[in-house]
Formats: sequence, C-alpha cells, structure tokens
Amino acid sequence: MSTTSTGYTAIALSLVVALMLTALPMPDWAAMWRPAWVALVLIYWCMAAPAYTGVLMGWMLGLFLDVLAGTLLGQHALALAVVAFVAHRFHRQVRVLPIWQQGVSVFGLVFFYQLLILWITGIQGMPVLASAYWSSPLVSMLLWPWVYIVLRDVRRRYRVA
Repeated sequence: MSTTSTGYTAIALSLVVALMLTALPMPDWAAMWRPAWVALVLIYWCMAAPAYTGVLMGWMLGLFLDVLAGTLLGQHALALAVVAFVAHRFHRQVRVLPIWQQGVSVFGLVFFYQLLILWITGIQGMPVLASAYWSSPLVSMLLWPWVYIVLRDVRRRYRVA
C-alpha cells in the first residue's frame, strides 16, 4: 500500500470515527455539552495535511452530518466548508502556535461553525435553544489537546504528509 493511499485511509477512518462519535446517543442533560467532533477532526486535518483535505472534504462531511442529524440539507455542509476554508487558509500560522493557543483558535472556528448553524436554523423559523450552541465550542477547545495528540500519532504512524 502506498503512502498516499495509506494517508487517505487514515484520514477517512478518523473522520468516520468523528461521525460515529457525533451519532453516539447522550442523555438529555449532557447533549448540550457534546463537542463538535467532525469539526475538530476536520480542522486538524486541514492544518496538518492541507494537501489531503480542504473545502470539498468539509462540504461532503457536512452533507453526511446533515443526513445523520436530519437537518436541512446543506446546513452543516456550508458551515463545515467555511470552517475548512478558514482552517486551510491559516494553517501555517496556527500550526506553529503552542497547543493552548491552537485551542483558542479552535474555539473561534467551532464558535463560528455553531454561529452559522444557529443562523441557518433561525432563518428556517425553528425554535432555537441558544445555550446549547455556545457550550460546544468551549468543550471542543478543552478537548483539542487530546484530539491533536491522538491524530498526530495517527498521522505519524501512517506517514500522512
């Protein structure tokens, strides 16, 4: 197996795991604290392997997430495509930061992701529980060091460029 196909396989499997973690049922009291798993993994791969991931990957993941969540088709796709674009655009600046400063950047990206989702939900005229949208960026920021370390080890083990 070549390095390129191994790299794509490692990225695809990590994104499938992120989708599975997103689909994992949680009790009602904990659902608002669910991290944005797909956005976290997408941000990591856009920063660590920009040649393998990008806006198209974000769009496709968003469509899968729309179908998985039963939301308006294209809602998560648009938000993840924008997040992938910003992460891809600034990957050189963010990669050199210490991990806690990367976490602050991830907070901003996930916050913007949640803001886009909230905006699209509001345009649809659906009721919105705004507090559920603001806890996810905080939890995602706190989980970023562990996500970063695990995915960095995957990247090194499977030699993803």
